[in-house]
Amino acid sequence: MKFIPKASHIISKYLPAWIILFSFMAYFFPNLFIPIRSFTGAGLGMIFLLMGLSLSTEKLLLVIKKPKHALLGVLLKWTVMVTVTIVVAYLFFKDNAELATGIILAGTVPSGTSANIYTFIAGGEAALSITMATMDTIISPILTPTLVQFFAGKLIPIAFLPLFLNIIYIVFLPLFLGLFLQWKFAKKIEVIKPYTAVLSQIALFIVVLSVISGAQNSLQTNLSSLPLIFIAVFFQVSIPMLAGYWISKLLKVPEQNARAILFHTGICNTALAATLAMEHVSSLAAVPSVANMVINLTLGAFVANFFSSKKEKVTVFSQAKNPQ
Repeated sequence: MKFIPKASHIISKYLPAWIILFSFMAYFFPNLFIPIRSFTGAGLGMIFLLMGLSLSTEKLLLVIKKPKHALLGVLLKWTVMVTVTIVVAYLFFKDNAELATGIILAGTVPSGTSANIYTFIAGGEAALSITMATMDTIISPILTPTLVQFFAGKLIPIAFLPLFLNIIYIVFLPLFLGLFLQWKFAKKIEVIKPYTAVLSQIALFIVVLSVISGAQNSLQTNLSSLPLIFIAVFFQVSIPMLAGYWISKLLKVPEQNARAILFHTGICNTALAATLAMEHVSSLAAVPSVANMVINLTLGAFVANFFSSKKEKVTVFSQAKNPQ
């Protein structure tokens, strides 16, 4: 069983490389993944179920007792990210309603699970990250369809109720089922907890393969637009990341918490956004979410590794100053 932790470490460390590899596979060999295209929603649901199973209730209670930083992170995510998203959508794609709608969807979904992984790698406060993700998940069934209908509904007619119900089924119910199972069968769940990370990553790969293979025709048809889409989503991800971190530091938030807020503000669940786009708008509208997925995973890994190396240097320096 030692193989599983090692495999999980390798997958986590090189997550962007795996995502890019699977993205290319899905793009160039889309027919291979036709059997799993119907598993997109199930894969996302599994990720949120595993999140519910792996939440540390003790650490969550500590954060809940002092919710100031969690509330700040959620506020920044739903103000800074949404504002930047709307500006990017209208600035880059005012003449292409489907792409603009895709950008808006990519920035108005809850935070991505990779934000929790990168917070841990960067030496940030993981309990705060998970708490913010849980809060995001609870409020997103209302905020996501409301924001999409308000901003994107002017471009393409979007029905509130089907989008709301989709998020309830994919996000809300699996998360709380996981929390319920952890409360009801605590001892049995302890056996599963060491494997939740690797299972979540496998579920994410299934989602990536199904989304990109399903959107392959749209990606191929709009190859000429991809450079502009990638530039747009780079700004969509990087500006909220920087803003989330520096606003936190200006407000004297501790460094570990500021790092958690950085990833929470900048990384959205674009796999969910792509799924919603394909089901409620079009496969073309899913393209910005796919591009965002690649950018936020790659940029997130770079930032996490930067903070990780910084943390290691500080530790070495501290040990040199205070030898045992």
